[in-house]
Amino acid sequence: MKLNGRRQSSNVDDRRGSRGRRTTTLAGGIGGIIIAALIAWISGGNPLDVLTQGAGNMLTSGTQGADYVPTPEDEELARFSSQILAGTEDVWTEQFNRMGMEYEPPKLVLYTGSTPTACGNGQAAMGPFYCSADQTVYLDLSFFKDMRRTLGADGDFAYAYVIAHEVGHHVQYLLGILDDAHTQMSRLPEAQSNRISVRLELQADYLAGVWAKHDNERFGSLEEGDIEEAVQTAQKIGDDYLQRKAQGYAIPESFNHGTSEQRQRWLLKGLRSGDVSNGDTFSVSYESL
Repeated sequence: MKLNGRRQSSNVDDRRGSRGRRTTTLAGGIGGIIIAALIAWISGGNPLDVLTQGAGNMLTSGTQGADYVPTPEDEELARFSSQILAGTEDVWTEQFNRMGMEYEPPKLVLYTGSTPTACGNGQAAMGPFYCSADQTVYLDLSFFKDMRRTLGADGDFAYAYVIAHEVGHHVQYLLGILDDAHTQMSRLPEAQSNRISVRLELQADYLAGVWAKHDNERFGSLEEGDIEEAVQTAQKIGDDYLQRKAQGYAIPESFNHGTSEQRQRWLLKGLRSGDVSNGDTFSVSYESL
């Protein structure tokens, strides 16, 4: 991506190294922390619930957040994340204006290991997540390194897609979609709740694509190979791919964020359309997603 000269967002709270222990290993899990982190990231519910369910299998290192010393790569990733957030602010402010609405940007918290949130205690093992209670995206930058090492999902636009997806959940929150969906999910059996979660996550992928299209039109940010990076990442974070990687087989009724094919398709649909209204994943049949 071309980001030279782009502004950084003023809505970043940098808590790196400020507190907490860092979770580093999952006992008995194939693929280690990145699989749990990715599954948590693309979950439609509260990511803290995902972490709680797996807490019995977790091992922690003795590394304290206060011992964290950022590397040059960490500092570059922090600057990059701030610039991407600023890009989402510019694009979504304009898009909301077109809809006759005012966009209220989310905050981005960068942290190491763990940090308090309005949704409970956030930990790196959950991966990036959005908390609607404080309208904040939480990100431990080590997630990007884990993406590269464990899944081979790499590249600046792949990382931008991660951030834009979480901001997509904020857009859903502002439009009233997120709360409505979570209310429905709380009243339904797990299998039906999972289907609503899939719709939420695919729509967030679509909104990430919408952002990328308008950001590119506004700033000429995309370079050759960028779209392929994001599509490859979408393929490797599909429910079917992750479940087969973790356990050798997939259980479709447990999917809560979409297959690789679905995630790729909705991301690309957003990139091609750029129209928020074309991303309604709730009005089509589940089989057509």
